[in-house]
Order: sequence, then C-alpha cells, then structure tokens
Amino acid sequence: MQVKAYLQVIMTINPENRGAAAEVYNTYRQPFLDEVAGALTKECLIRDEDVQVIHGFDSMEHAKAYLETPLFTEKVAPGLQPTWAADPDIRFYEVL
Repeated sequence: MQVKAYLQVIMTINPENRGAAAEVYNTYRQPFLDEVAGALTKECLIRDEDVQVIHGFDSMEHAKAYLETPLFTEKVAPGLQPTWAADPDIRFYEVL
C-alpha cells in the first residue's frame, strides 16, 4: 500500500527530556504500525530546535482518526506530555 497522507507532530522537547520521549516513541511505534487503521510508516526526526514524528497513512481519513484512538489518547499523548516544553504543533498533509 502507498502513503496517501501524513500526520506530522512537531514537539518542543528540552534535551534533558528527549530520552523519555524516545522511550515513548520506541514503545508505541510497532503497536501503531500493527493496530492503527491505515498506518503504514512512522519516523522520528530530531533537530536542535524540535522533535518531529511523521506518521504515514493510506488515507487522510485514517490520519485524522488516529488522534482519537485509545493508543494516542490513553498512551502516546499522556506519555509524551510531561516531556513537552510547549504544546505540540499538529499538521496533516495529503500526497498528490
């Protein structure tokens, strides 16, 4: 299947909290790929100024729906929230 939509979560995470954020990413990456409808890819990009997680989906509908799943609302977001220095910036992209 081909990626048709991306969900980008841009987080400001201070260096001292990046290890904890990486643990959340590593813990839930495979469950995301195995259990979330339409999930195809998940990558973590790290820069000095932020950490970005890029999620690839088979449709925009599935990309938007992920934010309402128990995996995200009960595990991923609560696990990451203590590491945030600011609210995350969430963006959606459609592949043409």
